[in-house]
Formats: sequence, structure tokens, C-alpha cells
Amino acid sequence: MLLLLAFLSSAGSALAQDIAFERYDLPNGLQVILHEDHSLPQVVVDIWYQVGSKDESPGRSGFAHLFEHLMFMGTDRLPGSGFDQVMEAYGGSNNAWTMEDATNYYEVGPPNLLSTFLWMEADRMEALGKAMTQEKVDLQREVVRNERRQSYEDEPYGVAWLEVPTLLYPAGHPYAHTVIGSHEDLQAASLQDVKDFFASWYVPNNASLVVAGDFDPAAVKPLIEKYFGHIPSRELPARPNPALVSAPQKARVEVTDQVQFPQVNLFWHTPASYAAGDAELQLVASLLGEGESSRLYTKLVVAGLAQEVTVMQSPTQLGSAFIVSATAMEGVSPERLEAAIVKEIGAVAASPPSASEMARLKNQFEYGFLSGLESLLQRATQLNEYDAYTGSPDYLAKDLARFRGVTAEGLTTATATYLKPDLAGRIVVQPEPEAK
Repeated sequence: MLLLLAFLSSAGSALAQDIAFERYDLPNGLQVILHEDHSLPQVVVDIWYQVGSKDESPGRSGFAHLFEHLMFMGTDRLPGSGFDQVMEAYGGSNNAWTMEDATNYYEVGPPNLLSTFLWMEADRMEALGKAMTQEKVDLQREVVRNERRQSYEDEPYGVAWLEVPTLLYPAGHPYAHTVIGSHEDLQAASLQDVKDFFASWYVPNNASLVVAGDFDPAAVKPLIEKYFGHIPSRELPARPNPALVSAPQKARVEVTDQVQFPQVNLFWHTPASYAAGDAELQLVASLLGEGESSRLYTKLVVAGLAQEVTVMQSPTQLGSAFIVSATAMEGVSPERLEAAIVKEIGAVAASPPSASEMARLKNQFEYGFLSGLESLLQRATQLNEYDAYTGSPDYLAKDLARFRGVTAEGLTTATATYLKPDLAGRIVVQPEPEAK
């Protein structure tokens, strides 16, 4: 414990409870965030587009994730796989990810690649739509459909996660479909649909650009203006503003899969990212499921009821979800497993955690959070996330404060308020008969 506290103290001092940055906007609306760090000869370019699966039109699910793939298909200036080839030839790397609220692209490499990174990202923003072809759409459509099969349909217990959106959200809600999309919607996507989606959302006034690492701001600002400044902004489509959903649409869904043992998945609606109660429920998730000393691990896995248990608060912009997933041991029924989960959650709702538990929870959180920020890429992404969710990159101190300010009574209140048994949605995965 002393070593852990010493690490937290040194990590906190190193970051000064802040991530130093400079923020400004280009006339076309592109938000620019600069974070200098000369401790390593490395730079990161991280661009956050505020478009995710929640922004897709009805019947066109999966478009945001499809674009994560299409963005690497080349432009007229950098055709084919030129984007990867250029940066990898000089020691750079890149990747991307998509969620309900955003799509994020990033590059990491030596400082001499910074100008190249900026040029390539600007080239994609300006010219990808012009270079889009039916052949590219068809190719990446099949890649995404295959990813859906591998990650959900053919993955043990993966079918459960395809049921989550309609379990939790009513038809028409922005979160009422999966990020990966449906086969039917992906198949129906036309070349014009793809071009329209790109033209609507992949514009400078819907993006935030972070440059982090070993660079000189005075040299980088003219490059950003040169590469991005001439790209025109566009009026963004109206964004959905649904009412908060507090209860699932279904109490229970049962599916079968080619697995050997049943699995119980419980879901609750919880406060949105950074909203009041979010920090408390993140620590409740740790109390219940993080590590071998956590309460549900002890009561389920150690006690021989479950092979494994996962607990998380999954935060998103329009409301979050608290999730408990447990795979049964042989001979243990889903009903018995669920009863044990509900009982342990009820214990947290009825009685505050001990002082030692609270100390462990907060130390675990700060250790994981601050050690994660040692990564330059993580800092860049965090600045973009803060900007997108709170309106300012300057949120680290406030973020730490909201967790440090959580009390044992606050954990109990949040659990009693949001994790009531009658507010849970259930997805139970049963073995198919031939797999028993």
C-alpha cells in the first residue's frame, strides 16, 4: 500500500493534476489542441470526429464503423494502401475505433513524421469522398460483415451483445442498434449513401485535432493551417436529443448459442458519461468485479457458482449502462446465478462499503488512470474525449476530484437508486441442445 501511495503521489506530481495544452479553432471550425511533451522523441496525431452509430439514419446502421474501414482505402493523392505504406516505411503506426458517440483516428511515430501525419489526415478529410468507388464500398462492406460474424455471431456468447440495444432502448432511439450494424443495412448501403454520410459528418467543424509530443507549436501551427485551413465547413445535420431512458424495454431475453454452460447478463440504465452518479457507479463496478478480492468474484467464482464474472459501468453520451455478466459452472442454473448477483448488489445498496474497501477502490482507480496517462497516445485521446464530453480539454483535475470525492454512502445511494432488481434487463444465453 505504501508503494502504491508513493506511485500515486509521484504520478500526480508528474502530471501536476493537469495535462498542459493550448486550444484554438480554425476559421472553418476545426478544433485544435496542442500538448507538448519532449520527454520522448515521439508525436501523436489524434483526430476525433463527433459521429458514431447514434448519428446513423434509420436503415443505415453500421455506417460510422464502416467508415472506420473506408478511411484507409485511399484518395487520389494517396491511392490504395498508401496511407499505411508511407507512415510504416518511416516508423509510424496508426489505428482507429468507433463507438456510439464518436469515431477516432490516430497516428504515432517519430517527430519527423508529424508533417506527413497532418497532411495525410487533412487529405482524407478533404478528398476521401471524391475518391470513393463502389468497389471500395463492396470490399469494406464484406470486411465489416465478416467482423460481425467473427466478433459476435461465431464468438461464444457473442449473440447476447447483439440483443443489448433493443433490450435497453425503444425503437428509434439513437442507441437502439449495434455499432457494428446489421447485415441487411450494410448490404443495402449504396455508393451515394456512403458519399452522403461522409459529406455530412467528416467536416472540420465536426472534428477535434490533437497534436501531442515532441514538437514546436510555432512550427506546427502553420502546418495545421496549411493542410486543414482551406477545407470548407458544412452545416451539420440535426442531432437526436432523446429523453433519458430509465428502464429496459424487455425484462428478459433468452437466446441459444453453441456453448457448454449458461451465461447470465444483467443490464441497468445509469447516468451518462461525466454526469452525477457516473463516478460512483464506476467504483461500484470495481467493488463488485475488479480483482480476485472483489465481492462478486468471491461470491460467484470462489464459491463455485461461476467460471468468470465481469462488471462494468459503460459510459456514453446519452445515458450509460451498468453491466454484470457471469458464466455458470456446470450444474448451476441461470436463476441461481442471477439470485446470487442480485443479492450481492442488494448488500451494497443496503450497507456502505468499509473504509478499507473505499481506500482500495480509490487507489485502484487512481493507479490505473494515472499510469494510463503515462502513454502519450492515451493523453491525446483523453484531451479529445474531455473536449467532446465536457466542452473543454481542461478537465483532468475535475475528473480526479469527482472520484476522490465519492463517499461510501454515495456508492450505496447510487446502487440503491439505479441498480434495483426491477430495473434490470436480462439476457440469458443457453447452450444449444447439441452442445450440452
